[in-house]
Amino acid sequence: MNTATGHITAPGSSAGGWIARLGLAMRRHRNAIIALQWLVVVSYLTLVAVPAFLPLPPDQAHIWNNLTRLAQFMFWGIWWPFVILSIMVMGRVWCGVLCPEGALTEWVSRFGLGRGIPRWMKWSGWPFVAFVMTTVFGQMTSVYEYPKPALLILGGSTIAAIAVGLVWGREKRVWCKHLCPVSGVFGLLAKIAPIHYKVDQAAWDAAPAGHRTSSQNAVNCAPLINIRRMESASDCHSCGRCAGERNAVQLSLRSPNAEIIGKPGALEVNPGKMNDWSARLLVFGMLGVALGAFQWSASPWLVIVKQSVAGWLVDHEVWWALNEAGHWWLLTYYPDSNDVFTWLDGGLLLAYIAAEALVIGGWIWAWLKLTGVLTDLSWQRLSQTLIPLGGVSVFVGLSQLTTAQLAGERVMVPWANDARMTLLVLAALWSANLAWRVAKRNRTAAASGILMAAVFPLAAWGTQFFVW
Repeated sequence: MNTATGHITAPGSSAGGWIARLGLAMRRHRNAIIALQWLVVVSYLTLVAVPAFLPLPPDQAHIWNNLTRLAQFMFWGIWWPFVILSIMVMGRVWCGVLCPEGALTEWVSRFGLGRGIPRWMKWSGWPFVAFVMTTVFGQMTSVYEYPKPALLILGGSTIAAIAVGLVWGREKRVWCKHLCPVSGVFGLLAKIAPIHYKVDQAAWDAAPAGHRTSSQNAVNCAPLINIRRMESASDCHSCGRCAGERNAVQLSLRSPNAEIIGKPGALEVNPGKMNDWSARLLVFGMLGVALGAFQWSASPWLVIVKQSVAGWLVDHEVWWALNEAGHWWLLTYYPDSNDVFTWLDGGLLLAYIAAEALVIGGWIWAWLKLTGVLTDLSWQRLSQTLIPLGGVSVFVGLSQLTTAQLAGERVMVPWANDARMTLLVLAALWSANLAWRVAKRNRTAAASGILMAAVFPLAAWGTQFFVW
């Protein structure tokens, strides 16, 4: 390993050589990847659209004999949790090889208007806003349980991606770059992926103009990256199109800590990449809003508050809040399944998620600010060390959907909560180790501050797993 960069570059390394050859193969077999993308697109559209027009499955329906149950398990039991895990391990290969929205928005942009990207679309806060809105709206409509809200949210996102492709860009993924609701999360998690495309800028500059190794075709970087200057894995979709370009781009192994720790002597890692909005997405989004979304339905505190508020409303004859919304696309409304949200339910759901986001996110932010004062590091810089905890927290939350659906099939996983808590504790220790290594002084304060920041989310998860 090159200790200066964290890249595994030992000559003759069989693992490193195999990884590099895989990258070159991805470029040579681009047509096979495109065929795979279209297979995923057809499967995705079928599983999103068809169940929304079928009757709700009866209680005795199973994954293997009911399309709706199968779609729910594929999307929420397998797709989302393991996409999160895959990005932490392999970078954004899901985006570049499998994502149906990415494939569709790039394809339709070939036939679109090809307009330049407007300034409003480049606002760095869109990933945070889109993530929060889709997460909260999904909870309001019970997206995990019913196919219609899944079609509304997933299908709506796909239609928006196609529309963006038709208007802006030419053979580019403008939607993915600026507006995708999960692009910001994926970009954060890719920072700790041990597999990435490494660019040797010196080799790039030394190569003759127009020189290419694997293909005579010019590289089309769909996510709009300046390949020569690419240092972070955040924006790279790992599609393989640039592998071998000018003998300077190679799929490589690296330490998962490399991008967070940065280069020796550097004051910041990838200046501008971890801006205020990226830090807020991690602290208040992944470790705040997402945590509230995973926990509200299991919270006995919410039940107590609801009973108290409902009693007060009845005593004061305020009836509208106890009425049903009557619209499945706004609040959960499935009277045949005895699953209906009132305006009170919707308001308390929003309040619970907001309160958890502000309390837990505020706790983390305060410790980051304090730790920054002690270590002369910005809170944004320190927040990067929490990426392992944030990624594992989202994976753990989504894995609850996996085990819940398996439980519906009478497949019990009694050790799941113990395993989840173990993963969370290990992720917190990883984050503390990163803080220790990032800090130039007061390393003990850096590691201790990150551990204190992790206390609240760990306590929230522990309460859900072992108390409620």
